[in-house]
Amino acid sequence: MFKSFNFRAALVGVAFLASVIFLMPTLSSIGHGMPKLPAWWKGALPEDPIHLGLDLKGGIHLVLGVETEKAIESTLDGISADIRQMLKKSGINYLEIERQGLKVVILLPDEAAANKTQKDILDKNYPRLALTPVVKEGGEVEMHLALSEKEMAEIRNYSVRQGVETIRNRIDQFGVAEPVIQRQGEDRILIQLPGINDPKRAKELIGRTARLEFKMVDENSLTAEKLWALVGQAETEKPGISDDPEALNKWLTGKIPAERMVLFQKVRDAETGRTRSEPFLLESKTVLSGDALRDAGVRLDRQFGTPYVSISLNEMGARVFEQVTGENVKRRLAIILDNNVHSAPVIQERIGGGQASITGRFTMEEATDLAIVLRAGALPAPVKIEEERMVGPSLGKDSIRKGMIALVAGAILVFAFMIIYYRVGGVVAVIVLLFNMFFMVALLAGFKATLTFPGIAGIILTVGMAVDANVLIYERMREEIRLGKTARAVVEAGFEKANLTIIDANLTTLVAGLVLFQFGTGPVRGFAVTLSIGIFTTLFTALIISRLIFEYFYFRKGAKTLYV
Repeated sequence: MFKSFNFRAALVGVAFLASVIFLMPTLSSIGHGMPKLPAWWKGALPEDPIHLGLDLKGGIHLVLGVETEKAIESTLDGISADIRQMLKKSGINYLEIERQGLKVVILLPDEAAANKTQKDILDKNYPRLALTPVVKEGGEVEMHLALSEKEMAEIRNYSVRQGVETIRNRIDQFGVAEPVIQRQGEDRILIQLPGINDPKRAKELIGRTARLEFKMVDENSLTAEKLWALVGQAETEKPGISDDPEALNKWLTGKIPAERMVLFQKVRDAETGRTRSEPFLLESKTVLSGDALRDAGVRLDRQFGTPYVSISLNEMGARVFEQVTGENVKRRLAIILDNNVHSAPVIQERIGGGQASITGRFTMEEATDLAIVLRAGALPAPVKIEEERMVGPSLGKDSIRKGMIALVAGAILVFAFMIIYYRVGGVVAVIVLLFNMFFMVALLAGFKATLTFPGIAGIILTVGMAVDANVLIYERMREEIRLGKTARAVVEAGFEKANLTIIDANLTTLVAGLVLFQFGTGPVRGFAVTLSIGIFTTLFTALIISRLIFEYFYFRKGAKTLYV
């Protein structure tokens, strides 16, 4: 079938038509007199133009470090809270439960309580935790619980993988085209956002932990004046402690009732525009968390027209929320995001249906970003920016200009050499090279690949590789001409004898390109993509289009002399 001239001609025609279809959106996006896509095109044919990478379009490059130890600490905090609840239900007396570093410490009054705790609670529910009992003076027993190295490694790995997926979901909803979001090493995440217009907003969106919690406000244990006095005393002794909820609540231990904590709400003064922090005494127990969230969206208040975030809960969350609101009518329920109280409304009645709202004098942009991070889910561990680089649009345009100059200059030199050295064969080679670049760019558009500056380098390299294929064919033809064969025999022998060499050379390069794509990052992968695509287009144009041209003139038109 592939030896049929008509079949190969039809194959080239189909490839050319498909390339035109895939390149039309790119040509249309350029403007400057280029034709616009007709109305019937949209929805029926490809609409995506070639996307430019960070180095060509400009944008932001970030490397985030994932604080994986925080994920382990969070897991241990959950374990300690769970054990505390089980001890209470079982009626086992304990003196203290707290996380100390990467272990949970339970202080029990005697060995009897320790044995019962181990038998009824720990062995049944946490058999994989390493347990070390320590008998202290006075008969008290301190039980140290720790995760195994394997489990901690799994938590670290999960926190990074889940962090990548969560950030990807947030970026997708933020509306960035063709972002690069991938793991880098053991605890890093690489992010490249081409064409980003508001880098500050993007960084805030990416780095927000987004841990949503509902806690009851305790307005009876301490007066507002006493609470303010304690916070003021803490700030006097340790300036800046109010900005660290964990450190503040550790300082407040023994000064506020047990099972209580203090968090702040940022309140903006409408007259002065200044923001002040108002402390809330909360019950430590989380009555509902972000795990129960089904969806979040932005709504406008009908009375004042101010934006707020409306959330809907899943079936389990709706049931718990209805129970909690029914049992706490006329009490305040604090809605907390990342240890900041966003609002603390008074529960007026039992709330069914699983609907709630988060208010806080948001701007529309702030409300939208909050809804995005809530929908995308919480990061399993905090992240910090370890590397940040901005690429301006002007630098990207300059890279495109220089890349195109290099491509055009290289192509002209190659074209000139081929025409001078191989005469008519050189002209055929030039035509084939133009087809090669045309098909390559069309495949980039078809695969929705991102074109980067190293990608342009890959295109330039492909031009040289494509010439190499033609050189092999023409040198074979020259050998056959020296043997005195006819033009028809020369064309057939030239292609037949060069085919295996060309295929072998290109396939070995393809293997290298695939390895670069698999194990490389960023610019290396961009180079590998265009290099790999160029190999396929080189084989197609050199072995099919080039042969078609020669066969047309020497088989169909009966040309007698072969100029190569």
